[in-house]
Amino acid sequence: MDLEKQPQQPVAPAGPAPAGIRASDADRDRIADILRDAVAEGRLTAEEHAERVDLVYRAKTVGELEPLVQDLPAAGGAARPAASPYSYGPEAATGPAENLVAVFSSSTRRGRWRVGGRTNAFSLFGSVEIDLTEALFGQRLTVINATSIFGSVEIKVPENISLRGSGTGIFGNFEVDTLESTDPEAPVVVVNGYSVFGTVEAKPKRGKLITNLHKQLRKHLGH
Repeated sequence: MDLEKQPQQPVAPAGPAPAGIRASDADRDRIADILRDAVAEGRLTAEEHAERVDLVYRAKTVGELEPLVQDLPAAGGAARPAASPYSYGPEAATGPAENLVAVFSSSTRRGRWRVGGRTNAFSLFGSVEIDLTEALFGQRLTVINATSIFGSVEIKVPENISLRGSGTGIFGNFEVDTLESTDPEAPVVVVNGYSVFGTVEAKPKRGKLITNLHKQLRKHLGH
């Protein structure tokens, strides 16, 4: 048989994974990115965003993920407005979420560091401290998913950003001191999660302003 004369079967283009296929980390991150853009653009409230993000990371299949964004524009779609240039840092870097874990120990993130779009903090009989007062924000929205079980998660932010949160304390404390910045370009930090016999606290640190940090960065770079 002359194989060269046999008609070649067309190759079907790659499409979205079937609904029953198990969801991958990349599938969940894609949906989380769409939700993150939606809350930054005002399409979702902080509460709606928190509810959907929780469902994203509980989803087992692709079919469970897609309904969470069916009423939102696709990431990078034409319906999205052009991003405005933020004065507080460079463009956001892509990559996985940063994980801070403390099990019978402590974990701290402070000083001059670049904040990613998503951070997961988990404390079990330990303590996690996240200090954003000297951090460089590369994007407008930062989501922190905090879980504390017989432990503590403490988050400190500059006074002039927007701070929002949604969570539950079960025989424990979940407290977010809500802030709304008057600057439309100010970073937005959203804290979601829960505590069980523990504490999750997010609050501004007095005297720390992100504008001061921006001036320091410009001086350091010689601008």
